[in-house]
Amino acid sequence: MSEVAKQLQQRRQNVWEQAKALADKAAEENRTFSGEEEASWTAMNSELDALDRRIKAVIEGEQRAKDAEDAMSRLRGEPRGKEQPKGGPGTGGGEELRAFLRGEGPRAFDVRPDGPVSFRDLSKATSGAGGATVPTSFYDRLVSHMIETSSILQAGATVLNTASGEVLQVPKTTAHSSAGIVSEAATISESDPAFGQVALGAYKYGTMIQISRELLTDTGVDLEGYLSMQAGRALGNAFGAHAISGDGSGKPRGILTDATAGATGPTGVTGGFGSQSTAGQGADLLIELFHSVIAPYRASSSCRWIMNDGTAGTIRKIKTTEGQYIWQPSVIAGTPDTILGKPVLTDPNVPDVALSAESVIFGDMSQYFVRLAGGVRFERSDEFAFNSDLVTFRALMRADSALVDLTGAVKTFTGGAS
Repeated sequence: MSEVAKQLQQRRQNVWEQAKALADKAAEENRTFSGEEEASWTAMNSELDALDRRIKAVIEGEQRAKDAEDAMSRLRGEPRGKEQPKGGPGTGGGEELRAFLRGEGPRAFDVRPDGPVSFRDLSKATSGAGGATVPTSFYDRLVSHMIETSSILQAGATVLNTASGEVLQVPKTTAHSSAGIVSEAATISESDPAFGQVALGAYKYGTMIQISRELLTDTGVDLEGYLSMQAGRALGNAFGAHAISGDGSGKPRGILTDATAGATGPTGVTGGFGSQSTAGQGADLLIELFHSVIAPYRASSSCRWIMNDGTAGTIRKIKTTEGQYIWQPSVIAGTPDTILGKPVLTDPNVPDVALSAESVIFGDMSQYFVRLAGGVRFERSDEFAFNSDLVTFRALMRADSALVDLTGAVKTFTGGAS
């Protein structure tokens, strides 16, 4: 990690301590914030958010600089520390992809993984999390950018890669078997798990990217990195919104569609968490939500909290009855903050705190299945924007998703009804 990133991380920790001290003082005096204190709290939380963005940008910038230097080394014919993939669909390190980008080959290019893919490894997109230690192909870079913009993929959803897009029937668990004591010679009662099926299809997502002829022919530009970033973010944003709240009608089935309430907010607080000093409200609701997910799912490495930034700002102020903040900031760049020891991810597609709204998601995200059919297809046109001398690329991806364990692997906080 660079000195700049370390200094930003230190500044983030200092701001958090100042905010904590401000809230501690108000709590010790058993009062709400004054107008000046509320303004300071809001400003410090805004600075924390800005520092989070800066730290992420610095780390990603360091990685881009390294990638650009590697690209320049390839152009100069200089050896590098690790041999990169050479040619073949999906690798992005060989001449086949670059020839396609220059228009010296077919007008379509299928981007597929080279062998099995670990999406949990690909989610380590920052240097601080180990991303800089692994050579990346064009496919890996594109998927890394998809993961950056989709909290569900970051959280460790189970990804099924298939060569084609026919409907895939996946069993979903709706109830588990049970057992009990059986007397000698007595009949053992049958108890079968209950299964249903969820059909995973292949909804088509597409994005179109136009670049100038000059950018295309400038060999000093990391064109592969640019296209993987633009396409990955666009596809990730589109799919990510449906992965949270899609209703399954003409789109994937979002995680909120099948997750059930693990904790419900009190009435009369516009769907919020209520008072910290009232039993059953404040931090108690988050503890209730935490324990509504059974221990095996909580123990999963894919167990996460997901909420939007506004809700995160609210929860940052909540304390337990012992006076400890339930939100714990990370002290390592590239790793998420935690609530009750479990990582927190933010996603703008999760609803705001409101009456009857499911504003916090918690559980084992590996029980949410994402189906990707046939990789990503790139196509190129020199004629579409002929009068502007722009080259047009389009990226197409087919995907579907659904929660496959309905026994309580994922729960939500739901605002009170009135």
